[in-house]
Amino acid sequence: MNDTRMIVPIRDVKVRREVLLPTGQETSRPGRILIVDDERGIQDFLLFGLRDEGFDVATASDGEEALQVLEIFRPHIVLLDIMLPGMDGFEVCRLMKERSRVSIIMLTAKEEVDDRVRGLSAGADDYVVKPFAFVELKARIEARLRGQFPELTSVHRIGKFEIDKVQRLIRYEGRALGLSRTEFSLLELLLEKPGVARSREEIMQRVWGQDFHGEDNILEVYIRYLRHKLNDTKRQLIRTVRGVGYRVEVQ
Repeated sequence: MNDTRMIVPIRDVKVRREVLLPTGQETSRPGRILIVDDERGIQDFLLFGLRDEGFDVATASDGEEALQVLEIFRPHIVLLDIMLPGMDGFEVCRLMKERSRVSIIMLTAKEEVDDRVRGLSAGADDYVVKPFAFVELKARIEARLRGQFPELTSVHRIGKFEIDKVQRLIRYEGRALGLSRTEFSLLELLLEKPGVARSREEIMQRVWGQDFHGEDNILEVYIRYLRHKLNDTKRQLIRTVRGVGYRVEVQ
């Protein structure tokens, strides 16, 4: 599904802003993000969107507050607006880079090349001009996390599938499938070698174990569950290989 949300001011949204301290609890997507922007509508838009994606999120409205939150919240990514009251985003960027290994994505309504060069010279890692689609921002955040914080990355991409082994979560086309433990194990196994047929015997042994004494058609039942959750009504994703077993097709 295409995410067409755009970063535009939202005037009527009311939300209690807070600095979220790390709790040690896992989220569906690892990574802490600090939003530094003095426009409340943009803060709220990003806050809701990024929390919905599973990130821990904190906000700040000016440079001084942002530097204080940096020490407390210890973000991995900072979304930093250039036009801030008092200390501008360039100076905030420089100071943050002196104090932390944080990755900084500059947000600005300006398109001038000089501003981009100045931001990158101050230590910014990426640069996004408003307005932009939320899906673009999310992709840039994930790229920064993969590149600068590989220890956070538990997601493996196979075609349109994303497998998060730490969270035991599989997404297809960006949509979490909501799998049970057994469904996850079965689909994970099939995705180990996409396009290669797994025999029924191998699947049964690795997913249910040698000592399984349940129904003979249990594998067929769970394949049906997976096809339903993938909307694979034409059986184009999970294919039955007659006389062998099943394979997953990825694009």
